[in-house]
Amino acid sequence: MNVVFDLGGVVFNWQPDVLIRGVFDDPRTQALVRREIIDHPDWIELDRGTLSQDEATLRGASRTGVPHQAIASLFHEVPRSLTPIEETIDVVRAVNASGHPLFVLSNMQLASADFLEKTYDIWRLFEGVVFSCRIQKVKPEPGIYNHLLTEYRLDPGDTVFIDDLSENLEAASSFGIRTIRFVDAAQCRRDLAELIGI
Repeated sequence: MNVVFDLGGVVFNWQPDVLIRGVFDDPRTQALVRREIIDHPDWIELDRGTLSQDEATLRGASRTGVPHQAIASLFHEVPRSLTPIEETIDVVRAVNASGHPLFVLSNMQLASADFLEKTYDIWRLFEGVVFSCRIQKVKPEPGIYNHLLTEYRLDPGDTVFIDDLSENLEAASSFGIRTIRFVDAAQCRRDLAELIGI
């Protein structure tokens, strides 16, 4: 069975509120930045690769009134905030050792994708990696799942997708892909053990 992992919140920590608190001290500014930067549609366009980080910084500073340099600092810290979840990486290694083909399907901004690829050595475990920013398609839109299936000639019925967000799993299910909702690495390992016997 093909095993497809999301990255943020699954293989790498993604804690935007911790990221924001590391840059901004004032709680009101923290809430503003969460709403107008992280949760803003521009963030999706960064993931899609259709908006540059420089332009997103300009727009974010204009929208919030927060100094340009502070918004730039936030974006600068995003890649380094994506630290490995070692317990999940152990699961990835176990899947690899069991002989099941591994893939990545991740919404990821270009700076973060580049950083992760240069910094960590897990990529050799995967037969294919799909970063949203490189194909201009994002989860949960159908196009990114179709790209994964066609690019790597995967049979959806013989594929399981692991993600922490239900909307991404529901979209995968519509293609006939099996799904596992990621809560933590121990639960993920148990669910995979039932499915593929790792």
